[in-house]
Amino acid sequence: MIRWMIVIFLALLLISWFTPLLHKLGFGKLPGDFRFKVFGREWFLPITTTILLSFLASLISQLI
Repeated sequence: MIRWMIVIFLALLLISWFTPLLHKLGFGKLPGDFRFKVFGREWFLPITTTILLSFLASLISQLI
């Protein structure tokens, strides 16, 4: 269980590092990515970006 917690932590760390780069490439601004404000806080649900990146990751894993 500790191993999975470490993997999840590292994945979240990598995602936070690559978020600015992904925004420059246009990810996060696709149709289906929702951004809204509730209680003075901005929320972001990147549904389309998640599906697209998941598809790319599965494609890369199939090729390797």
